[in-house]
Amino acid sequence: MFQICLKNKTVLITGATNGIGRGIARQMALAGARVSGCATTEDDNGFVAEMQSLNAEALYTTCDVTKENDLKSLTDATIKKFGGIDILVSNAGRNVFTGAAGSNEEDWQQNMDLNLASHWRLAKLCKPFLEKRNGVIIIMTSNHSLGTIPGCFPYNVAKTALTGLVRSLAIEWAPRIRTVGIAPGFIDTPGNQQWFDSFADARAERQRTVNLHPVKKLGTVDEIGGWCVFLASAYAAFAAGTTYLIDGGRSALMQDS
Repeated sequence: MFQICLKNKTVLITGATNGIGRGIARQMALAGARVSGCATTEDDNGFVAEMQSLNAEALYTTCDVTKENDLKSLTDATIKKFGGIDILVSNAGRNVFTGAAGSNEEDWQQNMDLNLASHWRLAKLCKPFLEKRNGVIIIMTSNHSLGTIPGCFPYNVAKTALTGLVRSLAIEWAPRIRTVGIAPGFIDTPGNQQWFDSFADARAERQRTVNLHPVKKLGTVDEIGGWCVFLASAYAAFAAGTTYLIDGGRSALMQDS
């Protein structure tokens, strides 16, 4: 029987209190892992309580991933609490959709610090600890890394660059660290629901989006969490340097059909 157990493994997840990060944390806890999570807020949004309800040891740290000192404090706190790191899920990010002509230097730099550089900086901090345990790095990019739409610059540029980061870490840090990426498509999150709610008919806009996907549904945060559990496990030991697109078939369908 196919069953994944991550008992006695410690996973560090950025952006863990909401959306995709929360789904990842939940699935890691269900698989038996100890979970260290962070977000920018002092309030953990019930993160630790939920992890404990799933019988998982948990730690929450307030962290702005664009600040190197915060990243070091996050890593140090995780090591102090759990003694090591087996899995890094570098997930934190935010949409920066200002357009190529509409972006200024500040937009560009903020986007690159958050959606690209933070992943590299945190991976470097975690590297010595992951090496000790033949660890796994999972970097969360986006379907915008493989195809995009007008107005999504500079977010799509950073997310595309993350696929290069995945490849570089996979070949430079192997075999003691295995690196993979995940590129989620349209996932049903509170943030995306807010976007639907910005339309005069939120239900119709949601259905229009669903209809763009051959599977006729949006993805869920727990589905992405399940992918992370699998990719962190021994069953995925031959997966490295690849970014997995999980988009419900949207990229396979010509949108004028």
